[in-house]
Amino acid sequence: MEQGLEVALTDLQSSWNNVRHHTEEISSDRLLVRRGQAFNITLYFRKRGFQPGLDNIIFVAETGPLPDLSNGTRALFSLAGHHGPSPWIASLETNGASSLEVSLCAPPTAAVGRYLLKVHIDCFQKSVTAYQLGEFILLFNPWCPGDSVYLDSEPQRQEYVVNDYGFIYQGNKNWIRPCPWNYGQFEENIIDICLELLDKSLNFQIDPATDCALRGSPVYISRVVCAMINSNDDNGVLNGNWSESYLDGINPAEWTGSVAILKQWHATGCQPVRYGQCWVFAAIMCTVMRCLGIPTRVITNFDSGHDTDGNLIIDEYYDSTGRILENKKKDTVWNFHVWNECWMARKDLPPGYGGWQVLDATPQETSNGLYCCGPASVRAIKEGEVDLNYDTAFAFSMVNADCMSWLVYGGKEQKIHRDTNTVGNFISTKSIQSDERDDVTENYKYIEGSPQERLVFMRALQKLKARRSEGPHKADSQHSTPVPLNRDSPRSLHMPSLQPSDIVQVSLKFQLLDPPNMGQDIRFVLLALNMSLQFKDLKVNLSAQSLLHDGSPLPPFWQDTAFITLSPEEAKTHSCRIPYSQYSQYLSTDKLIRISALGEEKNSPEKILVDKIITLAYPGIMINVLGAAIVNQPLSIQVLFSNPLSEHVADCVLTVEGSGLFKKQQRVLIGVLKPQHRASITLETVPFKTGQRQIQANLRSNKFKDIKGYKNVYVDLRL
Repeated sequence: MEQGLEVALTDLQSSWNNVRHHTEEISSDRLLVRRGQAFNITLYFRKRGFQPGLDNIIFVAETGPLPDLSNGTRALFSLAGHHGPSPWIASLETNGASSLEVSLCAPPTAAVGRYLLKVHIDCFQKSVTAYQLGEFILLFNPWCPGDSVYLDSEPQRQEYVVNDYGFIYQGNKNWIRPCPWNYGQFEENIIDICLELLDKSLNFQIDPATDCALRGSPVYISRVVCAMINSNDDNGVLNGNWSESYLDGINPAEWTGSVAILKQWHATGCQPVRYGQCWVFAAIMCTVMRCLGIPTRVITNFDSGHDTDGNLIIDEYYDSTGRILENKKKDTVWNFHVWNECWMARKDLPPGYGGWQVLDATPQETSNGLYCCGPASVRAIKEGEVDLNYDTAFAFSMVNADCMSWLVYGGKEQKIHRDTNTVGNFISTKSIQSDERDDVTENYKYIEGSPQERLVFMRALQKLKARRSEGPHKADSQHSTPVPLNRDSPRSLHMPSLQPSDIVQVSLKFQLLDPPNMGQDIRFVLLALNMSLQFKDLKVNLSAQSLLHDGSPLPPFWQDTAFITLSPEEAKTHSCRIPYSQYSQYLSTDKLIRISALGEEKNSPEKILVDKIITLAYPGIMINVLGAAIVNQPLSIQVLFSNPLSEHVADCVLTVEGSGLFKKQQRVLIGVLKPQHRASITLETVPFKTGQRQIQANLRSNKFKDIKGYKNVYVDLRL
């Protein structure tokens, strides 16, 4: 009598499959595969081999707590060749005497996540026996044309899915600074933390069956992840903090990577990590999305609008000294703001709006009741299609709102200027397979001031007006002819006449005399130019105040008044100096100082406002790799750093990390550094991954928080 077919052992061929599925960096002993691409497993039998006419093998793949055929979270698929209703495929590769190699393939629309693989063996006229073969993780597949995250460029896939380090651009539009970041999406346990993050979402908590069934959609997953990066509605990964008080956590400027944050969130039972600001939210989101297989990049927008009332106008209020006042409406221009772009098809939108999508995990406004933003099609933003899902109107305002300047005095508000091109400059991301900055502004908007750009603005405004009931800002929304003036030039009161000579008779401009280095006095001049044929008597009030990167002003710490008499067509300069001793105790972590001048002409109502934002710079950390970097061989790394200030600094801590180079972040307690003191330490490590790697370092103290440095290292297989 014929014996039943019994499975003795299963080989999931993890190492071989993972290489073919671009997941070998995550693990070689756990099976991690991508949807829409076949993977092979081998079944070993006890007493006899597989007999095609006699034995019927049915595979079962299940995900989530309530696997269900109708939901797509349970699949039954046969080896017999008649695939039946299931889009999952099993096919025979080789049939040995006591083993069977089969090829399995999940459809390119399958839900991503953790799966259990089982097999039912139905032997001729015998009872069915069931075996549990093992677990595997299914990920999105940007290499598969059938997947909605398919990206058809290998260099782009390498950069936006595989690369585990990058740069996040900070500073201001006149001084763009790359901040090195360790995304570390393939580090140990990060995939498990990413899946845990999905299971901690409110969607899963409320209805786990539906949530798991929807995990095949990158649009759905990206919204869930976006809401889970901040902790406003749930036990998300990060607490946001813009208060300048971080005593019960970490100052956002100190972080250099995502891995430490995600591991801390996991280790504390999913308690939100303190603290993050926009670039940290975006960096964590990038790590999670790349880990799940969705192509993602980090985007910085300089002079980013936060328009709270949806009228595409951001009102800024100034007093008679030219200092910016706390905004009553909470409209702000962030010095820079950071978000993500994720690549995906948008079958939920009209054709043409797939590709890069804005996702912003910084908790600013709610979307369908949760703090998340996007995915908003970048193409829809450029075309002003602000009624398309999701949150396109808010994303549009971040790069396109107009700025209205108001002078507040004696309880009145006087309109100084409307600026149409302040918001949305130098939109930046890391270049593909290079350390250079890539400017992607043209993806978001037509050239400022061009007829197309104004047409798109009007289209967006009309759609927004139709969407919201006629509110108190109706008059604001009547769009007057733009006056082409930029941030560092005068904003004039004369709106009706469009002759430039009538509008701007006197020009004011700031010019720095030295690079603005931390610890040194700030020297600059105010240039005044009379462009008219009359004499001009000017009174100019100057002030300086610290800014937070979200645009919030701190009180002024320096003021000056200049009286300038100008002959026709004459230019004069007024020299200014702000000593380090005067600005040092007023600086925010963002190291931003805003200098401003409000000029008044004698016997004229005209006011001229000019401002300049200065970011103070530190000397960076130098990192030297001593000798060749060989995988699994000891490597010495020298880190050189200094105290740039003319005073003692205490509580100095150096952190060093790098995916594939250090198993965990290294923290070195330095203690006190003397004024201008230079120091170096040497760290020993053993690289455990080959290829292009990056070391990131940060030095913090009681006086500064984010002196940074990085070094790219290529790790070879052997000498």
